[in-house]
Amino acid sequence: MSGRIPLRKRLLVRLLIATVLIAVCSVAATAWLAVETTTRALREEQGQVLAEDMDVLARLSGYAATHSDWTGVEETVRTLSERTGRRIALATPDRRIIADSAPSGTALPPRAAATVDPLRTDTYTERGAQRSGIDPRVVGPYRVTGAERARLDKLALIRQKCFARNGYEADVVQTPSGRPVVTDHDGPVSAGQVPDECADGLLNTPTPTEEKALAELAERSRPCLDRHGLSTGVTPFAAVDVTEQRLGTRYPLGKFRPGDSGSVREAQSCVDAARRAQLDPYVAPVAELLLGVGDTTAVRFDMSPANKAKVIGAAGLVLAVTVAVTAVVATRLVRPLRALTEAAQQPPELHVRVPVTTRDETGILAAAFNNLTERRERLEAQRKAMVSDIAHELRSPLTNIRGWLEVTRDGVVDPAPALLASLHEEALVLQRVIDDLQDLAAADAGALRLHREPVRADELLDQVAAAHRVAADTAGVTLRTAVDGTPWLDADPVRLRQALGNLVSNALRHTPAGGTVTLAARRDGDDVVLDVADTGTGIDPEDLPHVFDRFWRAEKSRSRRTGGSGLGLPIVRHLVAAHGGTADAVSEPRAGSVFTLRLPAVPAPA
Repeated sequence: MSGRIPLRKRLLVRLLIATVLIAVCSVAATAWLAVETTTRALREEQGQVLAEDMDVLARLSGYAATHSDWTGVEETVRTLSERTGRRIALATPDRRIIADSAPSGTALPPRAAATVDPLRTDTYTERGAQRSGIDPRVVGPYRVTGAERARLDKLALIRQKCFARNGYEADVVQTPSGRPVVTDHDGPVSAGQVPDECADGLLNTPTPTEEKALAELAERSRPCLDRHGLSTGVTPFAAVDVTEQRLGTRYPLGKFRPGDSGSVREAQSCVDAARRAQLDPYVAPVAELLLGVGDTTAVRFDMSPANKAKVIGAAGLVLAVTVAVTAVVATRLVRPLRALTEAAQQPPELHVRVPVTTRDETGILAAAFNNLTERRERLEAQRKAMVSDIAHELRSPLTNIRGWLEVTRDGVVDPAPALLASLHEEALVLQRVIDDLQDLAAADAGALRLHREPVRADELLDQVAAAHRVAADTAGVTLRTAVDGTPWLDADPVRLRQALGNLVSNALRHTPAGGTVTLAARRDGDDVVLDVADTGTGIDPEDLPHVFDRFWRAEKSRSRRTGGSGLGLPIVRHLVAAHGGTADAVSEPRAGSVFTLRLPAVPAPA
């Protein structure tokens, strides 16, 4: 049969396909998760490295902004290297080392991470934002003197108190040049935000030191402004773009007509160039910053061919192991199923059993198959025994009838009344056997017809006792009834009398003279219990489970001296089952037997 199963429908193939699909999905999901996790980790690490790089650049740019050369920067470089755990080196544009945290003789990284030039920076502001221009920490000639600073601090304190009187919360912040600036939470206070009471202009007025530096700046920027034709519209200090951080206000470049934005940019360019030239002597020379990783381009996760080969190899290995394990497990699962199939295909007379090797669902199936085989074997044995028993039961009366008819035909014996009565008795035996077989066949086919009606249990027992009174008296056995109350049944009275009659006949047959047979009825919950008890020979314990089997009799010789065909008790069981009840028997050898019928009870009719 297995050869006719299509390949795609075989259990082993289905298990392999399902496992491969699961393995492929698992590998793909794992690879995707690994790539996403690695990429995210790289991005986070890149962000952290970039933040560290920016901090290193800001520290070194601050050093350059406050020193005229790089002398003494080694200590700063070493401190930054220890804090970041990276190599930090400063070199001139022609790759001459200024300071290096690595041992002497170590080759420099191939590429500079940034250029340290406080006069041309776009990587640092004191507020942390990017900004193009000059590092605000470059002060140069704009640093106020101590006396100027003390006067400015007093003016800043006066303005702060004035702001407080007008409902403004302001702080005083010291700028790198030493000039205090009054700020709120968003930064320096602009001119439009200053209350009229506080707008005395004293704090924003340049000090003599600042006026001198601004005058120098104006002279430096004038040639450039003249070349662009811009100096005629500019006041002595109008060409100076001094930020709030330096003076607390912004001096206008001049009065330009609308649409002169190009002139503003040209003027600003001239001023920036002049300021860089003015501040250049106060800052360290331009240097290149070299870090442990010289490439500052964005990190991109890309596997090399070798890594791709490793991933593919690992995925292939996972698939191979998965398929191998699945093949082994599937083979173990399929093997008992094949054994079951082969056993089921054997001829019925062999009754092959399958060894139970596991305790899982397959093992349970194998055990159930073995139980089914045993039941089939028992049923086959019962069928053979039943055929033999039927032949035996029918052969004896037929043989007697045929023998007497033949001798009568031959004239050996006259057809006397006694002979005819004997033949009639044998015919009745045949009729009883045939009727019993018909009842059993109808019960097996579910065609046993019942004509139900309300039946009183005491009247039913009285009718059965009356029908067997003569047989009991003839056998010298006392037959009596005992009813507790008046229980009612919804039953076919004819069939129940037949069932009880079979039990009474069986009890009278096995009860010696002087014994007693009792019919009893009682109500037990929702059931009515009918008992037929005798004081006869009883049944051996090993024979008790077979009393309701067809053609079974305790008399192994099957002599008809004890009477019965072995069909009475099976008919009782089927009749009671048709009424929705059960039939049971208990017995002790030489102490009698009790056959109990338990049937559903009904309320007494009105």
